[in-house]
Amino acid sequence: MRKIIGIGETILDLIFQDNQPQRAVPGGSTFNAMISLARCGLPALFVSELGNDHVGAIIRDFMCANGLSADYVDFYDEGKSPIALAFLDTNSQATYSFYRQFPDTRLSVAFPPVKADDVILFGSYFAVNQEIRSKIHRWLDEAHSAEAVIYYDINFRAAHADERAELMPAFEENFECATVVRCSDEDLAVLYPNQSIDEIYRTHIAPRCKNLIVTQGAKETRLFTLNWEKSYPVQSIKPISTIGAGDNFNAGFIYALMQQGITKSDLENLPEQKWNKLLESAHKFAAEVCQSMENYIFRNNLLPLHPLLKYIRVMGD
Repeated sequence: MRKIIGIGETILDLIFQDNQPQRAVPGGSTFNAMISLARCGLPALFVSELGNDHVGAIIRDFMCANGLSADYVDFYDEGKSPIALAFLDTNSQATYSFYRQFPDTRLSVAFPPVKADDVILFGSYFAVNQEIRSKIHRWLDEAHSAEAVIYYDINFRAAHADERAELMPAFEENFECATVVRCSDEDLAVLYPNQSIDEIYRTHIAPRCKNLIVTQGAKETRLFTLNWEKSYPVQSIKPISTIGAGDNFNAGFIYALMQQGITKSDLENLPEQKWNKLLESAHKFAAEVCQSMENYIFRNNLLPLHPLLKYIRVMGD
């Protein structure tokens, strides 16, 4: 059976609105997507690191309660679990302050074995961080050789813009191993300033990975493949919180990918109709998360199948 393996940072998000704390939720870019996928009942494993402390225990228990395996999480004794303060503005956009204390030796955990057409989800600064880069790169090379579907979410923010030149070789290595690259227009503006999206795809992405998805907030999502490109409209909604929107775009895409049985070889020349279904599913997941204070799709234990998933399954028939 195919499985989904995520690798990324895990963090406790303390969410503020009008400068008042509203709630604390486990988070992290890849983590948010993996919780949603686990809530869909898909086989989901997560590689990460947490302190062996109270915050780490909260997140571990949350993972287990949501069906996301914590077998590949490094629980370290020297250091503390990361915390983020997320401040929502009047448009429900978040700015962050991060608090981290990692041990000297990081990611001291065995990585899960990868088989052909397993789906790997990774991204954010975690994917290019030089402190752990060698371990991640080695495992990604193994996953690439195993013919896994590798979905890379760039998720590179302005706070790290001064590291752009130093980290560029890591970005390019990630592009080369990826089957699909996903990013926001903001990511590209930081990584490749003063270049158009079309130019960035043509010059920097396409020579390494033929499939690129660019989200632009409430504006249309753009898809680039080697032979064609397309723009997809985004549903107009009034968001409560945009935390986790891009992460759950990723989850929705991977959910539909699994439901339709799309393999790595399929993605080499996937027809437009199938891309349409993948993008529609991605938008549905993102829209749902934007209409709640959670970082993941809603779970209702009283329903055998979430209404959103019923819709997507019908859509994929």
